[in-house]
Amino acid sequence: MDGEPEGVPTQEPAVRLRLELAYDGTGFAGWAIQPGLRTVQGVLEAALGTVLRTDGPPRVTVAGRTDSGVHARGQVAHVDIPAGLIEKSSGRSSRPVDEVLLTRLGGILPPDLVVHTLTRAAEGFDARFSALRRRYTYRICDDAARRDPLSRTHVLWHRRGLDVDAMAAAARPLVGRHDFASYCKPRPGATTIRTLEAFAWSRPVDGPDAGLVVATVQADAFCHSMVRSLVGASLAVGEARRGAGWPAELLAARRRGEGVHVVAAHGLTLEEVGYPPDAELAARAVQTRARRAAEDLQHAAGCCG
Repeated sequence: MDGEPEGVPTQEPAVRLRLELAYDGTGFAGWAIQPGLRTVQGVLEAALGTVLRTDGPPRVTVAGRTDSGVHARGQVAHVDIPAGLIEKSSGRSSRPVDEVLLTRLGGILPPDLVVHTLTRAAEGFDARFSALRRRYTYRICDDAARRDPLSRTHVLWHRRGLDVDAMAAAARPLVGRHDFASYCKPRPGATTIRTLEAFAWSRPVDGPDAGLVVATVQADAFCHSMVRSLVGASLAVGEARRGAGWPAELLAARRRGEGVHVVAAHGLTLEEVGYPPDAELAARAVQTRARRAAEDLQHAAGCCG
């Protein structure tokens, strides 16, 4: 049926705001709201509701949900706010509304959650579906001489020395478009097909990560616990408990087995979410939704056939 039914008022136009944020995941039970738990989404939505004086907390859509204890430097989200509330929020200030809102948010958010930018989103922008890729880093210290208590909340301490070259070799065959069912915690009806664009291990010789064992993992999207499972398989190779071909054998099995270890969350950081140019945002969102729907149907058919 076209149009609104007679006598029903049309909804006030909304303004979509784009937020770029960072957080220390130590004190959060992940991104998503959970009853009785402190989450990034819960704290952020409550703060937005206070700043914008909404009847209830506005719902925020995020580029990628992070698990309990996982950190983020480059998280992206969006929120839709009635246009009238946006304009009222500036009060008597002569500054742009976006700047006023960002300043007020900074005044009430806790120190472990920071919104770096708050702007009006470009036409067609969707924090989740417009994204091209997500890039994570996992940091490990395997050298007691370099163990730093000040970094204990974001670097995993590993008692055994690791063979980084073997880990890098084992990671390479996993790059590409695959069914990562062996590396994901299953969710009913959800696809586990992903395009892993980069999976590399290194031991930097300079910079803030000097001496650490660092994984760079990038994909169009990740399924639940995928990155930490990939790291867990790599550690088995790095310790020489498994051969360099074992992670690829796991991938080919397309079935989660007992040998897959999900490493601790605190070594993982979401570094960046990448988007196409503004003119391509809407098309990318449509494309992503269509592909996810098709993959979910394919997954369901495979489960039930």
